[in-house]
Amino acid sequence: MSGASGDAWVEGPDGTRYWGRFGAAGLLVVSPGFEVLLQHRASWSHFGGTWGMPGGARHEGESAVDAAVREAGEEAGVPAAALNVRFTSVLDLGYWSYTTVVADATERFAPVVSDPESIELRWVAVDAVVALPLHPRFAESWPDLRARL
Repeated sequence: MSGASGDAWVEGPDGTRYWGRFGAAGLLVVSPGFEVLLQHRASWSHFGGTWGMPGGARHEGESAVDAAVREAGEEAGVPAAALNVRFTSVLDLGYWSYTTVVADATERFAPVVSDPESIELRWVAVDAVVALPLHPRFAESWPDLRARL
């Protein structure tokens, strides 16, 4: 959310920009029916029009798990009390990191589009994820994440 302490771009040595002064985190929620909750990103957002997981910038001192759960609650109405964290996967570039937090939902809940970053939220069967136009970084990480599910 804008104005939060982690909001800012970090620029890498090659000029590539990454969102979140203290890194970023996303939440991949797995339903009891082996579906994942995906976010269709607004056209104006970074890699707009693609599908990925809810997430965003970490606040200073905030753990990746707390950030992912907070952001998913803000962006998709994900109920923190319905989650059991299974594992995390970290992309660490040295000057910036992104943590994917994978959690099981104790029940399949109805996600809520609660901010302008989302066009749509959808439960997608794990085997159908690759049929969607995925955010490039999510597409890169999906084979490993899928294998670990």
